[in-house]
Amino acid sequence: MFVNIIKSYRDVVAICDEELIGKKFEEEIFQLDIKENFFKGKECTREEVLEIMKDMKLEDSTFNIVGEKSIKLALEAGIISKEGIRKINEIPFALVLI
Repeated sequence: MFVNIIKSYRDVVAICDEELIGKKFEEEIFQLDIKENFFKGKECTREEVLEIMKDMKLEDSTFNIVGEKSIKLALEAGIISKEGIRKINEIPFALVLI
């Protein structure tokens, strides 16, 4: 998985399954564009991603999470609930403002 932390007045944490980088998914009026310059940060292990999620949750961060593995970890970390997950072309994603 890739994690990219974009520093601003409120940090943005982009987390994405590795195999989705650079892909674009469309469904009716919705589009999910997994741009490399936004999502491709540091490649991390499952444990590292889980720790980053837990730490950044305490920092009042915004999260952009895409992919089965990333979403599963976000559920485990308590960042999202099942109700907060959407899908485009069966690709799960969640946007979170804490």
